[in-house]
Amino acid sequence: MTTATRFGVNYVPSTDWMFQWQSVEESAIRRDLEAIATLGLDHVRLFPLWPTLQPNRTLIRRRALDDVALVVDIAAEFGLDASVDVVQGHMSGFDFIPAWLVNWHDGNMFTDQPAIDAQAALVAAVYDAVRDRPNFTGLTLGNELNQFQPPNPAAMPADTAQVTHWLESLLGAPRDKDPRHVVTHSENDHLWYRDGHPFVPAHASRLGDVTTVHSWIFNGVAGRYGALSDESVRHAEWMIELARAFATDLDRPVWLQEVGAPDRHLAESEMPEFLERTVAAALTTERLHAVTWWCSHDVSRDLGDFKDLEYSLGLLDVDNRVKPLGRRYAEVVADARRSAPAPTPRTSAVVVDVDEADLPLRRTDLAPGGPVFEHWHRLRAAGEAVTVVTSRTAAEPAALAARGVTRVVETAAV
Repeated sequence: MTTATRFGVNYVPSTDWMFQWQSVEESAIRRDLEAIATLGLDHVRLFPLWPTLQPNRTLIRRRALDDVALVVDIAAEFGLDASVDVVQGHMSGFDFIPAWLVNWHDGNMFTDQPAIDAQAALVAAVYDAVRDRPNFTGLTLGNELNQFQPPNPAAMPADTAQVTHWLESLLGAPRDKDPRHVVTHSENDHLWYRDGHPFVPAHASRLGDVTTVHSWIFNGVAGRYGALSDESVRHAEWMIELARAFATDLDRPVWLQEVGAPDRHLAESEMPEFLERTVAAALTTERLHAVTWWCSHDVSRDLGDFKDLEYSLGLLDVDNRVKPLGRRYAEVVADARRSAPAPTPRTSAVVVDVDEADLPLRRTDLAPGGPVFEHWHRLRAAGEAVTVVTSRTAAEPAALAARGVTRVVETAAV
């Protein structure tokens, strides 16, 4: 890893889950953030809900912005930096869309210009509310907003050009942005693995200040290969290297913004090993901006209708007791900071076939079970330090040399 790699957690309040943002209870937040700090972490990612911040297209609530600033300030009390997601959006299997976009109004957040302008205004307002806090590190536009494309039953369809316009409009919204602040966006792995999805790899790897990846083994990895298989514990590493293939700035950092241990596939006794091996694999990559585990706290069983796995993803339980998973994360973080292993130079590369717009010809080839996915993992399991390049890069010796690649292995040759 590099000295810039940071270790944190996605903050899920122990009391009332994200509904806490509707009426912030300062003492509850303080207990949670103090407990997080005892794990030795350095940052949290925050998720105020979109309808709470902006219940009307032309109303951004001052009280809600003040609450965001309050939580950032409380984080600072315990030595924690804070980043803020703005448009929530999609959270843990639920969609949170303000009334001015649904039902009788039936708007599209990606294609209706008044809706885009409203979201940009919200991004600017949240940024201004916390921009001067010394522990504020930046914004993510929202959590996995690409999930509002099909097959979402309430999808807001857009094409790739419209997605580009939406992203650029929101990313450019903060006024007089401090260069120390990261402004970026996040998607789930449909962007990488689902053919026809309007969010594309170039969006993730070229727009915004860093690339984010969200690595979840319930996407077919664990079911196909096993939860503690090499394919599962290296899935985050694979996604980081895949993201690098589409970057035009070779120094662009990658943020492992979400990774977690779902009990759908892992016994509680297996979770610490999964965490340790996953983080160790991720730390072999270069220019890793941060590892941010999902998530800080379990969801209370008093809250209904979550998918079962959501209740047990925390490093801490709802009473702020550290779980075995949390203890292992604290140990892994402390060990990584002490030993600071160097990232692995990657001189071999597998190839992703792309068109003239750098869109993969078959994104399913990159997904679990796909030939490119399996080829990379076979080479990695054999001890080869392997990365990923596009076919356009592979055809240009100077581009390969710039990436330090001396050996290209075509998947079809296996």
